[in-house]
Amino acid sequence: MEQQILADQNFPLFKPTSKPSRNPISTVNNNHSTSKPPAAAASTTTDSSSSSASTFAQLGLAEWAVKTCGELGMKRPRRVQSHCIPRVLEGRHVLGIDETGSGKTAAFALPILHRLSEHPFGVFALVVTPTRELAFQLAEQFRALGSCLHLRIAVVVGGMDMLRQTKELAARPHVVIATPGRIKALLENPDIPLVFARTKFLVLDEADRVLDVGFQEELKFIFKCLPENRQNLFFSATTTSNLQKLSERYQDRLYVYEAYEGLKTVQTLKQQAMFIPKKVKEVYLMHILSKMEDMDIRSAIVFISTCRYLS
Repeated sequence: MEQQILADQNFPLFKPTSKPSRNPISTVNNNHSTSKPPAAAASTTTDSSSSSASTFAQLGLAEWAVKTCGELGMKRPRRVQSHCIPRVLEGRHVLGIDETGSGKTAAFALPILHRLSEHPFGVFALVVTPTRELAFQLAEQFRALGSCLHLRIAVVVGGMDMLRQTKELAARPHVVIATPGRIKALLENPDIPLVFARTKFLVLDEADRVLDVGFQEELKFIFKCLPENRQNLFFSATTTSNLQKLSERYQDRLYVYEAYEGLKTVQTLKQQAMFIPKKVKEVYLMHILSKMEDMDIRSAIVFISTCRYLS
């Protein structure tokens, strides 16, 4: 049974407003039928329709950002970008749910960098992600999209030298990309100044995993270090009960874009399953890997619960 981190009313992601938004959210579901919002709240329904914007310029991005997209081979906006970028530029809180590889990172990185170029200071944005691998991937994409801004990024993750990370935070980079545990550990250090006092954006990437109950204490502490008047952006490849709870609690302030239609596999994928006793599973794995050449398999990915098992 999934534990509800957002069921705790003492765990606010941002201060909810008592009044409905002036511009109620009216999104379109998979059947392209419109949904009318209730009298006292905005609707947050599934949105999988395509936007009319065919260029990045039409989304309201600066000329330098449009040029950078072209240089990176991004010819036209993806669906999640077309729907979410204008809402972020409007100052809205956004929840974007779309499949892996849909362009979600650019959907929040581009408008953040657009705003940063208008008022450059650090730390402008904090991006929280569940793993250090994802943190480094996000840093690469931010650097590429902000290549003409002389962007300064700090990646704050576990397994790295804490003294060096402390100095990087004290230097106030434009964007901090962090895992919950390590950024909490650094912020607990009284020698670190209040680097997030003016932060404008908080992003939870892979929000379904970051909002897991295992990160509850870390998130509570992080949010206390951030100003209330920030923009909150949540992006995920899957929808969960926590994200549904998020959209329900903050429906009067949150723009929701959801294009995820459930877990799907490509038609060319061949799947086989074997039930193996726990005590001998490693032996079976080694046997299968040793037969890869005979099965005309060139490479393999092994998924495990933790990297500790590799040692």
